[in-house]
Amino acid sequence: MAERREAEETPKLVPQQEDPNPRLVICIGDIHGYFSKFQNLWSHLQSSTDPLSFLSALIIFLGDYCDRGPQTRQVIDFLISLPSRYPNQTHVFLCGNHDFAFAAFVGALPPPPDGSPFSATWAEYEVNEEREGWFKGEGYEGMHVQGRRWGGFIKERFNVKKGTEYKGSIYDAGPTFESYGVPHGSADLAKAVPDEHKKFLANLVWVHEEDNVWIESSEGRQCCKLVAVHAGLNRTTKVEEQLKLLKARDTSVPKVEMLSGRQDVWEIPKELSQTPTIVLSGHHGKLHIEGLRLIIDESGGLEQFPIAAIILPSMTIIRDTDTN
Repeated sequence: MAERREAEETPKLVPQQEDPNPRLVICIGDIHGYFSKFQNLWSHLQSSTDPLSFLSALIIFLGDYCDRGPQTRQVIDFLISLPSRYPNQTHVFLCGNHDFAFAAFVGALPPPPDGSPFSATWAEYEVNEEREGWFKGEGYEGMHVQGRRWGGFIKERFNVKKGTEYKGSIYDAGPTFESYGVPHGSADLAKAVPDEHKKFLANLVWVHEEDNVWIESSEGRQCCKLVAVHAGLNRTTKVEEQLKLLKARDTSVPKVEMLSGRQDVWEIPKELSQTPTIVLSGHHGKLHIEGLRLIIDESGGLEQFPIAAIILPSMTIIRDTDTN
């Protein structure tokens, strides 16, 4: 069954005229290659919403379309088809840290805006190269550090933190290689991935901002600004600086904290408290709703947990495991 969660401790707002029919906003958590589960979730989203509202909804995908699950290729095929299948919807495809690394491996990352080579990203993390078994095959010389980590062979077999075995690399990228018909770690993946998939990866946005998003809370229906980014915004860095880097898609950075961070991106930066702002993310392997901080990633890419989405303004949670 759909579960309804209400925001808590939402900042006080200046009274304003309510939109009598606010646009439906659907935010879909990390898919991680589980196409069958995603199909079920999409079907439940359709059946749980007004048909006309669904067909004109803003759909925000929170990133991490690949790795861990077996059907990355099918997931990306479906995502690419959405604009033609649902022409009146608006689709936003955020870049997750796994998608960033996948793009780096197959040569689909935008070049660094400062003109530096991708090899300049290695130095900061080279201490981990041996343990993580970075990729050293064809083309590695011009590859971003996250691509080398993604396509490598981690020497440890067991991920203690997740309680699972690694699937090839530190990113669990093995199933993504296999979904394109090549073994993990093969440089042939760059040839096996269709050009339209590379274009999809190259065009992923790192941040999306939206004005006038309505949500229901304990104080009633409220209008907010929304910032969607895969992991969140860093609480110790000025928001303006973070948004500048994210909008520029600055691939000279070895590790983009807002796409891959953990603790420092969990909370909403205090400077956003002046104007009520929803900060929306996936990434964390949690379903966490606290005030205007929405983290929608119940599965964490683990098969035994559901893929979740949240519908705004109602704050309704939909899962692939729901029964109608």
